[in-house]
Amino acid sequence: MMNFFKNFNKDESGAVTVDWVVLTAAVVGLAVAAYSSIETGSKDLTSNTASALKAFQPATPSTGS
Repeated sequence: MMNFFKNFNKDESGAVTVDWVVLTAAVVGLAVAAYSSIETGSKDLTSNTASALKAFQPATPSTGS
């Protein structure tokens, strides 16, 4: 039983898994933050573009006689 505890204490394979889980969670968190920032900016840009297109009056061709 004592050998089991000594081997368990020396085994570090689980620590690598924890590191990867934490790293992956951080990357996912940054991706969500970036997505929400880009989504807000793109909605504002789309709204501004729609307003500008509605206000645009195309020039009518002049007919010279």
